[in-house]
Amino acid sequence: MLIIGCDFHPSFQQVAIFDNQTGEYQERRLGHRAEAEQFYRSLAGQQVRVGMEACGHYPWFERLLAELGFELWLGDAAAIRATVVRKQKTDRRDAEHLLTLLRENRFPRIWVPSWEERDVRQLLVHRHKQVQARTRVKNQLQAMALSQGVQKKRKLWTQAGRPELEKLELLPYAAERRKQLLRSLDGLEAEIEQLNRRVEQELFRTDSERALQRRPAEVGTHQQTRQFVSALFAGGSGTDGGALRRRVGPLLSPVGGAQTSRIGQSGGGAQAGSEVVPDVARRLDVRASVQGGRAGEPESSCGGTTEPSA
Repeated sequence: MLIIGCDFHPSFQQVAIFDNQTGEYQERRLGHRAEAEQFYRSLAGQQVRVGMEACGHYPWFERLLAELGFELWLGDAAAIRATVVRKQKTDRRDAEHLLTLLRENRFPRIWVPSWEERDVRQLLVHRHKQVQARTRVKNQLQAMALSQGVQKKRKLWTQAGRPELEKLELLPYAAERRKQLLRSLDGLEAEIEQLNRRVEQELFRTDSERALQRRPAEVGTHQQTRQFVSALFAGGSGTDGGALRRRVGPLLSPVGGAQTSRIGQSGGGAQAGSEVVPDVARRLDVRASVQGGRAGEPESSCGGTTEPSA
């Protein structure tokens, strides 16, 4: 078997390769994506295991390895870094360190969602972004109303408040801006309503997705469920967000209602006892907390650790 430690970057990857049959060791720097594809296709027919840190921008690489029948292990980046003794960090050392963890069966492998699950994440991320856009539009319209002495807060979005907003005496450019904002608001409301229906269809698509599962808490359990809930309800102010929360609320409660689940109050560490984890949370997990260039990346993997196979 060829064991490859891969320090993956958007434009290249540094690899450390070990053949456990011959003992041969080599290092290479592969450009993306032509050179990398050529290298891995040259290994076709062999048994290959590739280990890399969990990151974004790698779906094409994952598809390539799956096509060739190679194993791809994704590891917890923080756990991998914590096992490094030397502080100095280079691409070559990172690739060599990943290879060492793989060879010594110390690689902190994490759960990776399926392609279908990651596609559903995109639905939730899109809804989250559209709700944020609607909030920005409403804030601008509220500011216009306040500038004219109209303070209705949430009542501004009722059937009685909308005509009052449209009748505000504004100068020509401000009136044109109000018209455009109202048009944008109507479009966003219709789109969000459609997205809500599609989210509900995903939630109740199968019996297994409606079931609650009680199982021992694992590393990442709280993180996965918390991210799902925050993404599903992010920015869900107003009637549609509240209605969706009420519909899904029973799915996030403990069996029998005897205890309240503490989802979101603890980190992704190992926990004692058991927690109520909805099966749908594992299926529709999404990163709602956008960070830098990985904002809303469906490819970013997170979740519980799994024991590496021999």
